[in-house]
Amino acid sequence: MITAKALDLAKRLDQNPLLKPADIRPSNASMKIECLLNPGVFRFDNKIWMLLRVAERPEQKENQVSFPLYNDKGEIEILSFDKTDPDLDFTDPRVIQYKGRDYLTTLSHLRLVCSDDGRKFYEPKGYSPVFGTNKLEAYGIEDCRVVEIDATYYLTYTMVSHLGVGVGLIKTNDWKKFDRAGMIFPPHNKDCAIFGEKINGKYYALHRPSSPQLGGNYIWIAESPDLHHWGNHKCLATTRQDMWDSARVGSGAAPIKTEQGWLEIYHGANDEHRYCLGALLLDLKDPSRVIARSEKPIMEPTAEYERVGFFGNVVFTNGHYVDGDTIHLYYGASDEVICGADFSIGEILNSLLKQKRCL
Repeated sequence: MITAKALDLAKRLDQNPLLKPADIRPSNASMKIECLLNPGVFRFDNKIWMLLRVAERPEQKENQVSFPLYNDKGEIEILSFDKTDPDLDFTDPRVIQYKGRDYLTTLSHLRLVCSDDGRKFYEPKGYSPVFGTNKLEAYGIEDCRVVEIDATYYLTYTMVSHLGVGVGLIKTNDWKKFDRAGMIFPPHNKDCAIFGEKINGKYYALHRPSSPQLGGNYIWIAESPDLHHWGNHKCLATTRQDMWDSARVGSGAAPIKTEQGWLEIYHGANDEHRYCLGALLLDLKDPSRVIARSEKPIMEPTAEYERVGFFGNVVFTNGHYVDGDTIHLYYGASDEVICGADFSIGEILNSLLKQKRCL
């Protein structure tokens, strides 16, 4: 239950969860879908689309841990280890460590689904999944953000391999042919969201470089002349001790342009790995300047499907579309199912600006 002091502005859809693993077909007969996660969202061909992250792995056998990856030939290879092997650490449901090397328990790709009403989604014919294709994507591709600029769709996504985690860029006009530009932010980096228009003649993007020693998991901003080469990096938002976003923060989808500033819905997690959503308000002419930031989450994992799942107590978004004052936001819940919620832009801005006046 939400306490009286909590601030949760989300109007969850009655149809939640909108999609479960059983609703999507595995990529091949040897794989089982474990999770649906964190879709990119866009409008195309008079429909609402999601680009899902689909996480798969083989059926698990008793006393063994098995997981997939792409080998040097670009083919899926299944690795299996005995649970009694002293070199194996499988205590985290997401990551396996074996002899000092980390592996993911699942292999992710991107899958297109669409809807006429934003509630009922299905896989359309004629649109292929997007798979990893090279050694920098050997552990899969994840958490895609989608932004439309001048009738071209730009996909920023996480490229994962044993070499590290970086940000890739793909362009498309029709969702059937894809132009892969490679890695635009090198490891360790993720959570990249490109602004939907130029500001003062430059493109801008939010991203999250990470350091295991100095610094942390913070939101940064960069600028570019061409969407490929990025520089003038500045830190926008750090974690905050003893708050809901004390352990890590990262951007959601592309910032929303409002009269008050650029509104960014971001995720934050605490030391207990509880993921909530908050908001940043950035200056319209200089988005490296933060005007206001949520003191309390605007959405918390309170529903049963958000609290219990593959990795519980998680609400995580990197996709939405805007209709007037309404943000139609789609999110991953408990790292397992896809859900939807509506927000009022005015309500979020009011909460941010009211808080700003009180500081």
